[in-house]
Amino acid sequence: MEKLTVGNLTIHWLNGGVTFLDGGAMFGVVPKPLWSKKYPVNEKNQIELRTDPLFLQVNGKNILIETGIGSGKLTDKQKRNFGVTEESRIEESLTELGLTTSDIDIICMTHMHFDHASGLTKVENDRLVSVFPNAVIYTSRVEWSEMREPNIRSRNTYWKENWEPIQHQVKTFENRITIEDMITMIHTGGHSDGHSIILIESNGQKFIHMADLMPTHAHKNPLWVLAYDDYPMTSIFAKERYIPKAINEDTWFIFYHDAYYRALKWDLNGNIIDAVKRDFKERLC
Repeated sequence: MEKLTVGNLTIHWLNGGVTFLDGGAMFGVVPKPLWSKKYPVNEKNQIELRTDPLFLQVNGKNILIETGIGSGKLTDKQKRNFGVTEESRIEESLTELGLTTSDIDIICMTHMHFDHASGLTKVENDRLVSVFPNAVIYTSRVEWSEMREPNIRSRNTYWKENWEPIQHQVKTFENRITIEDMITMIHTGGHSDGHSIILIESNGQKFIHMADLMPTHAHKNPLWVLAYDDYPMTSIFAKERYIPKAINEDTWFIFYHDAYYRALKWDLNGNIIDAVKRDFKERLC
C-alpha cells in the first residue's frame, strides 16, 4: 500500500479495483502518436486506470476520497465493457490500517460516476446496503441532482444502485465547502456538470486532487481532456485556472486513476521533481 507523508498528514492509497478503458476516449481529440508517448497503451488500445480511494486522518476523523468500483456488483458484460480485471478490496486495505468500513467518518466524492461511486454500496442478504454506514458523504448539489435524475447521456454512469441505499448519508454544497478545517471541495463542472476538485492544506503543505479533470499525470496539458467530459471547455478553463497556480505554490498533485504515479510535483518547466510511484509488484494486467 503506497503512502505519502508530508508533515503531520499521511495519505494512503487503498485498493479500489482497476479498469482498462479506450485510450482514444480518455484523451479525446489528442492524436494517439502524442498521448501514447505520455501514457502506455496495450494492444487493444486500452490504458490502465486504477480506481483507488485515498485515505487520510484529520482531527481524529477517518476520511476517504472516492470509493472505487465496488465488489460483486458488476455483471460480466459490464466487466468486459469497462475492462475490469480486479474489483475493489477496500475492506482488506482498511484491515491493513487496523480499521473497518464502519470506522469511516467522512467521504468526499468529486463526482458520482460509477467508477467512483460503486464502492459506496454492496449486496448483503440479497439487498443493497451502505458499505460505510457511519460516514457523511459530501458531493456538490448539482452532482447529487443529476445522480438521481440523469439525462439520456449520463444515465449510463449514474446508477440508482449507487445512491438509493446511501441517500440519507449525503450532504451537498453549492460552490465550495471546507471540511475539518483542512479539506476544501470546489465545484468546477467540466467532466460532469457537478464535478468538484479537492484542495488539502496541512502545516503549509498543499495538495490538489483534480479528479477527472486530470485523471492521470499525462493529462496535465489543459487541452488534453476526455471524450467522456460533458462540458470540455469548462474542463479546460478549470485546468487553466488551477494547475498553474498549484505548480507555482509547490503543490502535490494526488491521483485516483493514475496507474503509474500516486502523487507528484512539477516544477515551473514541467519537470517532475518529486513523486510517489505505483508499486508494480501488485499490478494486474
